[in-house]
Amino acid sequence: MSTRMRAFAGQLIAVLFALALGSVVILLVDESPIRVFTTLLRGAFGDINRVAGTLLQTTPILISGIAACIALRGGMFNVGVEGQLFLGGFAAALVGFAFALPPGLHVLVALVAAILAGAAWIAIPAWFRVRFNTNEVVSTILSNYVAVLLTSYFTIFLFKRPGGWSETPPILSSAYLPELFSFSRLNWGLVIGLILAFAAAWYFRNTPGGYAVSMTGSAPKFAEYGGVDVKKRGFWVLIVSGAVGGLAGGVETLGVHHRFMEGFAPGFGFDGLIAALLANGSPIATIATALFFGALRSGSLLLETDTNASREIITVIQALIILSVSAQVLLRRRGDAQAGERRWKF
Repeated sequence: MSTRMRAFAGQLIAVLFALALGSVVILLVDESPIRVFTTLLRGAFGDINRVAGTLLQTTPILISGIAACIALRGGMFNVGVEGQLFLGGFAAALVGFAFALPPGLHVLVALVAAILAGAAWIAIPAWFRVRFNTNEVVSTILSNYVAVLLTSYFTIFLFKRPGGWSETPPILSSAYLPELFSFSRLNWGLVIGLILAFAAAWYFRNTPGGYAVSMTGSAPKFAEYGGVDVKKRGFWVLIVSGAVGGLAGGVETLGVHHRFMEGFAPGFGFDGLIAALLANGSPIATIATALFFGALRSGSLLLETDTNASREIITVIQALIILSVSAQVLLRRRGDAQAGERRWKF
């Protein structure tokens, strides 16, 4: 069995183990696991409206997952996608309500602002990683809290809509990301996510730069011996990853909420990271894993009306999946003959 197939099998076993543990938790709340999972499927894919709702939940997870994939392929863990998403969402909203631009151009400028905000936010941990060899896992995860609180401050004290909730003024209609269907808020963000997934996969597979990134992540000493500037490559990998994370927030703002609000997209960045890990760093496979998490989120809306289980049971299942997948990845690293060096097999 190839290394990639063994990794896929390990991820699948981890998910099945997490679902089995989730079934035990469901039994503890005096409900049938079969009924709960059937209700989840019905809530996620029961009709065309629910399918659209699932795809709507999938979109930010997919783009966040691509951001995480880019970092993983370069041997980095960008755990700060959540913070980059929040700052990107706020930057897009600011351009959306503060500037009057022609339709089309307005959307493009707002998305560019989101991309730049995400890239700028991760630039600090990336520079510390290159300059002082700081662990990017710690610096990026801590930056999440700062980003969320910073955007909350901007929203509540500087740009709050008069007389409204903790939210900015609505963006102008010229900045709306076009919807795909009239009956749903599902928008072109899904198309953007799919294009990113295929473009990233093509880049890693068919270009010298993509090969250099993959070698930097899987065998940094070999890459350095081959003439790759590992530190510089790692810095730009994190910058691009942060930029895509900011794009995820911009898509959510322009396509769904049409404003920035406090806590507007909780957990999408973390779900994207786990989707990327579950896909073993493959952008194409992340499409499927993001759809899985999107279905969990969307299907949970039906749980409290059709079963005795709370929708919070989905949070428990997601946490179990995170623990199982993380344990599987760590075991895989431990079994690597070169585990002594910084090495991630994606």
